[in-house]
Amino acid sequence: MPQLLHRVVDGVCGREPPRFADYSDTWSLVEWMELLDSISSLFRVAVGKNMPDKEVLAVLADVGSGCGETVLTVLRARREEIRQALVERTNNVSSSTLQDFDWQIKLALSSDKISCLQTPLINLSLDVKENGALKAVSFEMNREELQTLISSLEAANKVVLQLK
Repeated sequence: MPQLLHRVVDGVCGREPPRFADYSDTWSLVEWMELLDSISSLFRVAVGKNMPDKEVLAVLADVGSGCGETVLTVLRARREEIRQALVERTNNVSSSTLQDFDWQIKLALSSDKISCLQTPLINLSLDVKENGALKAVSFEMNREELQTLISSLEAANKVVLQLK
């Protein structure tokens, strides 16, 4: 059992997962796929949500205490490695990274249609590194669009803090 669990963690971390051929006398192909998916998901969720041991054991209550303790032993031993793999997988979602930014606030006093506009606008300039090349991206936003951007960034920050 510990060897199987360590091989599942290897699969989660991007290395060679356990092979069905090694366990075909114990499980059918369907059972094998469900087992791998369940164990992999358990490791990812337990590390991603930083679940305490009691909560992991509660999830494994149907399996039996011996198996639960074995899973916890493997989880404790390889938690940091799994976390690094999850962070790496998240980072690989996009190859772009923010290098620098600059902003300016303007006050639009009027337009060709309205003589008294008085609307604040923000110009946001981002220097984004994509595949090794630096690319400038500029946005002009009104107050509502800026508030939406700030809310999205705050939500993303909460997710990042939860992963730490």
